[in-house]
Amino acid sequence: QVQLVESGGGLVQAGGSLRLSCAAAGRTFSTYAMGWFRRAPGKEREFVAAISWNGGDTYYADSVRGRFTISRDNAKNTVYLQMNSLKPGDTAVYYCAADETYGLRVARDEYDYWGQGTQVTVSS
Repeated sequence: QVQLVESGGGLVQAGGSLRLSCAAAGRTFSTYAMGWFRRAPGKEREFVAAISWNGGDTYYADSVRGRFTISRDNAKNTVYLQMNSLKPGDTAVYYCAADETYGLRVARDEYDYWGQGTQVTVSS
């Protein structure tokens, strides 16, 4: 098993930036594909970004492509989500997820492990 803990959420004005972190403990982090998802009030949890085990491949939802960047540091067992040009529509609880595979994972049900989430609120 792997335990995931997100941090870095908060309140920011539109146009601002935040960097989320997800620290992993347990099994070998470098063998896991990682992803970020978010759930806005009254909506389903949706895909945001994904990264392969070595960071060589990334994929983004259309709504965040060009504004958000996913990265990972396997030496620190941490995955990051750099969020720039934030909009009120980005307000949500952000979750990181892990799946023991070398490829990319996009679908929510492909991930086996989830963090508790961190709140991001973007004010207009």
